[in-house]
Amino acid sequence: MTENQPQASSPPRSVAKSAGIVGIAVMGSRILGLVREQVFATFFGAGFAMDAFIIAFRVPNLLRDLFAEGALSAAFVTTFSQTITKQGEKAAWRLANLVNNGLIVVLSLVVLSGVVFAPQVVDLLLDPVKYHSGAETAALTYDLAVRMTRIMFPFLLMVSLAAVAMGVLNTKDKFGVPASASTLFNVGAIIGGLSCAYLMAPDYISGVIHGQGRDVDGASRAIVGMAIGTLFGGVLQWLIQVPSLRSVGYRWQPILSFRDEGVRQVMRLMAPAIIGSAALQINVFVNTKFASSLGEGPVSWLSYAFRLIYLPIGIFGVAISTATLPAASRAAALDDLNEFRRTLASSLRLTFLLTIPSAVGLIVLSRQIIALIFERGRFGSFDTDQTAVALLFNAIGLTAYSGVRVLAPTFYALKDTRIPMMASLLSIITNYTVAYLTVEYFGIGHRGLALSISVVAIINFLLLLYFMRRKLNGIEGRGLALTFIKVLSASIVMGAVCWYVSRMIESFAGRAGLTAKLLDVGGSIFIGMAVFYLTARLLNITELDQISAVIMRKLRNKKN
Repeated sequence: MTENQPQASSPPRSVAKSAGIVGIAVMGSRILGLVREQVFATFFGAGFAMDAFIIAFRVPNLLRDLFAEGALSAAFVTTFSQTITKQGEKAAWRLANLVNNGLIVVLSLVVLSGVVFAPQVVDLLLDPVKYHSGAETAALTYDLAVRMTRIMFPFLLMVSLAAVAMGVLNTKDKFGVPASASTLFNVGAIIGGLSCAYLMAPDYISGVIHGQGRDVDGASRAIVGMAIGTLFGGVLQWLIQVPSLRSVGYRWQPILSFRDEGVRQVMRLMAPAIIGSAALQINVFVNTKFASSLGEGPVSWLSYAFRLIYLPIGIFGVAISTATLPAASRAAALDDLNEFRRTLASSLRLTFLLTIPSAVGLIVLSRQIIALIFERGRFGSFDTDQTAVALLFNAIGLTAYSGVRVLAPTFYALKDTRIPMMASLLSIITNYTVAYLTVEYFGIGHRGLALSISVVAIINFLLLLYFMRRKLNGIEGRGLALTFIKVLSASIVMGAVCWYVSRMIESFAGRAGLTAKLLDVGGSIFIGMAVFYLTARLLNITELDQISAVIMRKLRNKKN
């Protein structure tokens, strides 16, 4: 199939169905993730304690994203799929054991190093001299960050083991349980974190609930309790998948070899893939460093905003990527490039359909959404305004974030790690340059840092799309462009309606109070979704029919 041939009439049913399963499961996790962020916002706002937590969690979370949703997952799924296809299940189970045991050895050493060298890890992100909130607050923030880094670093080992389990289950076409595993992380982090926080600082937790003043010592002890809860959640994320692993035939064996050909292939794919998949998180890491030099607040504002961006990325981008990779890997193993091309193109069209309207909605309703979700307790209206600006600029790159999630792993299925690596390196260099200029010369603060992440994501996506098109001698480009234009047009109409409806509701109900905020956001989104659906129908966006069919089949199956 060449660039001039028409697009397929609909996405492959297997990818759409699998993406739907993952999307539903991940939706629950991401919603609970927002609840977790609400808890942080309510009890810690955007102050020094929250800044310290974000800084402490940034390195293990960066490594988590590279392993759990990046290099390890992509490399292992590709190799595991090929091993099953060509050598059978016995060889595949042996590979899974070798990778699991190798991870335990290697990452235990990494975790130990992170605990021992926690001050040096924090130094990468926080310079107390530049944290312009007073010497005492800066020192307290630094000490808290070091302490919580030591607590949360073992989180990396737990979620990496969970990543291997997820890869095995996805390759066996089991998507629901691994996608739901992160739900257990959020449950553990919320319940375990709040329980530990209350045990360590009962007066502070009670004080926030009853609207009392700021207690620096209490906040310091309570945030450490939340760090312990985060580690507990990581343990649950791995344990929930163990029964499903046994049900598909996996049995643990005490074997270890770094010379096995399958293990070596995983490592060969991972080495450049770590760079190829790392652009977004490394850029967030770099921006956290720059944001910490702006004083108390910007680190937290950027983190809260990006949490909302991660909701559609997780529900749509990661779901489609998770469903696409096993199908693309099987097609690549069989040298069926036509099926590979069709699978990838349809997955990208699904990504456009689901993320472009999400991005427009977040841009138009940024302040209203932030106010509804976070504005309570220690999180005030000023924090709402600053976080909403960051959300607006982050949302510009939402579709590109998700597109990279889909595109990058498919290069690994073709055993090409060079192109994602080079594109990622370029984006990292570009982001650092833009962030440096933003903070040091232009003085536009965290707004510029949020915008730089989006611009870099767009550049990364376009580069990957260009090189994949060349590699496959076409990727149904006209169909992709047509879908993009149609979905963007429908989204602009939806955005205009959302803006108008929101202004009408605000003039009627005001901005204050939970009821007014719910009515504003809920009414605007409901009417906006209806307008988007009708406009998409008028524009004959065929991917909408496929998604509708999947939803209807699910509803019929439940009734039966």
